[in-house]
Amino acid sequence: MPLLILLLGFANSAVFSVFLTLVLFLTLVEFNRMGLGSEHRLEQWLAAVIGAAVIPLLFYENIVFLFPLLTGAMLIFALLFLFRLPPITEVHHRLGWIILGLIYLPLLLGHLIPLRMLPDGQRWIFMTLIVIMSCDSFAYFIGRKIGKRKLYPAVSPNKSIEGGIGGLIGSVFAVMLVKFTFFPVIGVIDGVLIGLVLGTVGQLGDLFESLLKRACQVKDSGHMIPGHGGILDRLDSLLFAFPVVYYIARYGYGG
Repeated sequence: MPLLILLLGFANSAVFSVFLTLVLFLTLVEFNRMGLGSEHRLEQWLAAVIGAAVIPLLFYENIVFLFPLLTGAMLIFALLFLFRLPPITEVHHRLGWIILGLIYLPLLLGHLIPLRMLPDGQRWIFMTLIVIMSCDSFAYFIGRKIGKRKLYPAVSPNKSIEGGIGGLIGSVFAVMLVKFTFFPVIGVIDGVLIGLVLGTVGQLGDLFESLLKRACQVKDSGHMIPGHGGILDRLDSLLFAFPVVYYIARYGYGG
């Protein structure tokens, strides 16, 4: 996140897009390795390349090529699994994981490009980062302090209802802080609603990634960030938040 903030503040949109392409490529590699281990290495790397190609297409506004890209990817992976046959009872799990990665990561993270290109895109992205960090921090500390009732133990046993509510409070607080420092266009009522929405979707994004990790029986999505797990562990909340922010900015504020 600090690197993302630095790039937002000082890099132009082209450099930002190159950085995002690299992040998406590495996250797809990590995601596929989490679900498939050492199996289907060719398919894993190919999926990462195809998924990362979504970012340049969005940056150059070649949206018309997205449909052929994803259609071609589906056909390619169908044929690879057909003729490089794994245990036949595993085909739907393994192929499904590859296709999930191509939908989950490029389409959600890809919203950062049109969001960055809006007139106030940088401010909206800064706001999202601050809100999600505040949500995570409030949820953690309030959950540690007074959390007693489990939020969703089957998916994330350490999260509490009290922590979840604390995360929503932190999100609203962060939006108000943003409003009164560098983004006055956000109204007070709008700020409260945006904070509640982002706090909710951010925590849902975190829970969804926890669901995937539990399905794969791993603690962290990867080890690319020493001491902090994987890239996906850092992006999980943002993946759900960025598309919501884009549509709020684009259609709610005439971006």
